[in-house]
Amino acid sequence: MTRNSECGVRSAEFSRSLRVRRIFRIPHSAFRTFVIRQLVVGCWMLVASPMFAGDVSAATPPAATAVTNAVLDEAAVTRLLTAALQQQFVGADGELDLRLTRPWVSRNAPEGPLTLKILDMPNNGVASSFIVRFEIFAANGSSLGNWQYPVQAHLWREIWVARSMLKPGELVADADIARERRDVLALHSPLAEFASGDTTLEVAESVPAGSPLLAYSVKLHPVIHRGQMADALIQEGALNVMMKVQALEDGTPGQTIHLRNVQSNHDFSGKVLNGKTVLVPL
Repeated sequence: MTRNSECGVRSAEFSRSLRVRRIFRIPHSAFRTFVIRQLVVGCWMLVASPMFAGDVSAATPPAATAVTNAVLDEAAVTRLLTAALQQQFVGADGELDLRLTRPWVSRNAPEGPLTLKILDMPNNGVASSFIVRFEIFAANGSSLGNWQYPVQAHLWREIWVARSMLKPGELVADADIARERRDVLALHSPLAEFASGDTTLEVAESVPAGSPLLAYSVKLHPVIHRGQMADALIQEGALNVMMKVQALEDGTPGQTIHLRNVQSNHDFSGKVLNGKTVLVPL
């Protein structure tokens, strides 16, 4: 869209605003304030829009490194590209390790800091293998060229790993697990994240020794179990009534489970508060 067409759109919006004023009989003073605000917003969008800002990737500061030997070799390009991808696409999710899978032809380059700008990336971002397009600039802003290269990547991060076979129902706090540095790009499922010694989780499925703990490998540990007797708390304003009930299923804190009044044999539902108490809403 050109600036002329942008102004045409703004003119059309202004015309619609006039019709709105006539239909809803907006007072002149209020309408004038509305129009001024619309014009200010329109001007801001015209200036700030990436459509008129040139290269969209310029919004993210490119990574830089110093090349003192005046030769742009494979090691220097790999450092530049790794730093740029780490900053723009990985962040604090791990340590990126990159390798070009096609030979790089060394070339002369001006001494001083070089900057690399990412021009094109796959929609799914950094993966084990992908193709990236980038451009390298000298310190004076002149372009040294742009290239499209296939790369292989590893993303190293410390994750929870089973040191021995884990069984379902085992408390995570008691499980034989440890933190290990692994390549998380090779894993295609979300990982389990929890603090060491967490007593609220249990193992949800069998996990072989040496395998990472995935998000679905753990679940909340039930504090009330099926068949257990518990105290049901019934609240109505300032009135609190306690009664003994039997849990008909396992329950975790905050979960609603089925209960049974052992005297009347009446079934109802309640929310688990802790290992001994459930809240029964009226």
